Amino acid sequence: MKDLTIQLKNNPGSLATMGEALANAAVSVEGGGAWVVNQEGVAHFLVEDAQKAQIALQAAGIEVLKVNEVLVQRLHQDRPGQLGKFCRLLAEAGVNIEVLYSDHDHQLIVVVDDIHKGRAVSDDWMQHRQAEENKET
Repeated sequence: MKDLTIQLKNNPGSLATMGEALANAAVSVEGGGAWVVNQEGVAHFLVEDAQKAQIALQAAGIEVLKVNEVLVQRLHQDRPGQLGKFCRLLAEAGVNIEVLYSDHDHQLIVVVDDIHKGRAVSDDWMQHRQAEENKET
C-alpha cells in the first residue's frame, strides 16, 4: 500500500473527478481524506497500485505531489491512550509524523519522515502487542 499526496482544485467536483479517474482505472481507495488549506485542496489517499493511480490521476489533470511509503498499524481501539503511546515511541526515535489517518479496515496509516526508523518502531510495537495478547489468552 502507498499513500498519494494529491493536489486538488478547491471547487465543486474536484474530488468527484479524482474518484472517477481512479474508478476508471480500477483503482480502489483503501483510506484517506481531503482538506482545504489556505484555499488549496490537498488529499491523501491509500491505494494498492500507486503507479496505476498516478497515471490515471495525471491523465485526468490531477497533480500527484508525492507517493509515500506508509506504516500500517492496528491499535487496541478499546484501550485509551494507544495513539499517544505509539506516537510517543515514534517521537522518541526522532521520527516525525507527516500524515495520519485510518483505512477502511480500522488500521492506522502513518506517513513519516524516516520510513526506516518508523518501520523499526512499528515492528517493535507489533511484537509488544502480540506478546500482550499472548499473555491474555
